[in-house]
Amino acid sequence: MIENPEIVVPPADKSTTKWVVIGSIALVLGLLVGWGLLQLVKRPYIYHGTVIQSPTPAANFTLTGAGGKAVSLHDFRGKVVLLYFGYTYCPDVCPATMVELKKAMQVLGDDADKAQVILISVDPDRDTPEKLAEYVTHFNPNFIGLTGSDDEIAGAATPFGIFYEKHPGSVESGYLIDHTASVVVINPDGYLRVVYPFDTPGEAIAADIQEMAK
Repeated sequence: MIENPEIVVPPADKSTTKWVVIGSIALVLGLLVGWGLLQLVKRPYIYHGTVIQSPTPAANFTLTGAGGKAVSLHDFRGKVVLLYFGYTYCPDVCPATMVELKKAMQVLGDDADKAQVILISVDPDRDTPEKLAEYVTHFNPNFIGLTGSDDEIAGAATPFGIFYEKHPGSVESGYLIDHTASVVVINPDGYLRVVYPFDTPGEAIAADIQEMAK
């Protein structure tokens, strides 16, 4: 009777085992990195206002700035433009909104030049270019105030769905104007992108500007 020879298993090569372990770790790390990137792709940035997917650029307008200078929306292509329709005699929502826009610029720091804040007056009878300039620069020296005729202001406001209406006030305040308190945001390519409701924090606005300006 012939017995089967004993099968001898040679010891594993330590160097081979080491490279197998390293390869396995690298594979796991690669999968984790790939999964992380996939999650980033799946999660688009979420803006802090109402997102508008406009198929056409925002309607251009030309109004009057400090010193009687003609200023158009198209002048700011390449920047994020934040339009606010208000007035200097506004007792509450206008200064509160301007404070948040000021805060947004402070948060942006050196990147504040990527954006332009523009206050368009809905009270052209009282808001002269000089008065507007004094008002907006109180919040930030780079803010711009614009005014114009009733028809010019209506032409600028209507495409953005801005409503405003004059109402009697007190002897102290004079007449008041009810108006839409939203901030309208135009992206660097000139398209309406976001509309912020009243009281949107400046920090949120700053984050959106950074994303939009990429």
